[in-house]
Amino acid sequence: MAETLKLTCLDCGQTNALPAARLGAAPKCGTCGAALLPAKPVAVDFETLQKAARTDGLPLLADFWAPWCGPCRAMAPEFEKAAALLKGRARLVKIDTEREPTASIRWNIRGIPAFILFRDGREVARQAGARPAADLVRFVEGATVR
Repeated sequence: MAETLKLTCLDCGQTNALPAARLGAAPKCGTCGAALLPAKPVAVDFETLQKAARTDGLPLLADFWAPWCGPCRAMAPEFEKAAALLKGRARLVKIDTEREPTASIRWNIRGIPAFILFRDGREVARQAGARPAADLVRFVEGATVR
């Protein structure tokens, strides 16, 4: 039997089940039609991040940032590059800690930019500070090797 993955739509929050073999076929949400594996990071709210972190079958890397943070703004292009490099192997999301302070409290964020990697319903690794895309890719790959 083919492995089935659950992915939370980052646009509407609906959980989608799809065969792992279809990850390369640009899967879309069955409810709203949004891409489930976008090539760029997606801005999410607290509820969507919490649901995706809890249910997604692919690794989920969350960037905790704020618009007033210089290093966060400088990091944004590198985070986009990392999303493209990891497409189909991990999903990258951004959460604005100023708009969503509950996320900072929930995941005990003390400084930004901060990155938390979720897999199989739990936090598996975290890093803080701006870094190049290649470092983020290595971080995700190193923490998700089974």
